[in-house]
Amino acid sequence: MANAEDKKDEAKATGKQAGGRQVKWNDKELTTSYANVCNVSSTREEVTLLFGTNETGLNKDEMSVRLTERIILSPFAAKRLAQVIGNVMAEYEKRFGKLDS
Repeated sequence: MANAEDKKDEAKATGKQAGGRQVKWNDKELTTSYANVCNVSSTREEVTLLFGTNETGLNKDEMSVRLTERIILSPFAAKRLAQVIGNVMAEYEKRFGKLDS
């Protein structure tokens, strides 16, 4: 008999969500970007994530960040993202050890 954890793993593998709905991922327009800096702001209607790369060189008096991506989410999607990232980071630290904040 499968336990709850086995069912979660099976759902991840098949793309099924709660309620048995199938998720079809379309990655035809997917792009990849690297970021080591993120800034977040919000209004009542949206949460905005800005991603970029720290380009600070020898000049330590000023930080230079090249922004490359802006993602705008509804507050509901932002909350789900925060929960998912929290879960992923907890699993990461369980496998590889605690990260300093």
